[in-house]
Amino acid sequence: MRIAGSTVLLTGVTGGIGRVLARRLAAAGAELIVTGRRAEVLRPLADELGARCVVADLADPQQVARLAEECAGTEILVANAALPASGDLLDYTCAQVDRALAVNLHAPVMLARLLAPDMVAAGRGHLAFVGSMSGKAATAASSLYTATKFGLRGFALSLRQDLRKAGVGVSVVQPGFVSEAGMFAATGATPPGGVRTVTPAQVADSVLRAVVRDECEVNIAPMTLRLRCAVASQFPAFAERARRRADTDDVTRQIVEAQRASR
Repeated sequence: MRIAGSTVLLTGVTGGIGRVLARRLAAAGAELIVTGRRAEVLRPLADELGARCVVADLADPQQVARLAEECAGTEILVANAALPASGDLLDYTCAQVDRALAVNLHAPVMLARLLAPDMVAAGRGHLAFVGSMSGKAATAASSLYTATKFGLRGFALSLRQDLRKAGVGVSVVQPGFVSEAGMFAATGATPPGGVRTVTPAQVADSVLRAVVRDECEVNIAPMTLRLRCAVASQFPAFAERARRRADTDDVTRQIVEAQRASR
């Protein structure tokens, strides 16, 4: 799918990775539409990039529907918005659970449902979902976040098969621990087990490559983490026992506390 000259809707622009993605897409010649819920951050960036901006809170289904309506004709969707949603499920209010599910899973599914018909009619388009390596392997203190990322991965991989004959591509891009910007970097924590990080630029470049090449699943993480996730996916009980032997509780607590205000 050619990015230059295509209308691209990018969600989650007010976060660190979203800003890098926005700049990469603009530099690639996209007719860019950026969206987020913080107008004071979104509008200056849109002005800088010559992009159109639509302020919307993806936790609100009515605003998701309005966003899709205002962005009719989108040829490429890059669904990047997400909430951290870390911590013990029993520590969440019901409203917080609903918000995490809405932003991380319901909103990208609905945007795909509302925007894809025009792509199918045109016989071209692309849906790119930014997931997480948490969509491949379960870890402690992340049941809610992991559920949304497992769901997003499954949705994307299945939808890809459904839309293939219509000429519409679907990709899921799954970063590991990201440095410099984004939800993990904001915690100030060190990745557990000495796992190395990737940069926001690497994530952004991988998203653009997935769109251009119509790649199915792109895992952006050092080989060590990719291997750990592959093992955990196939042998979850073994991975659980291995984690219990590792000293990661302090790191986990630091991440959860730093992300508590984002629920």
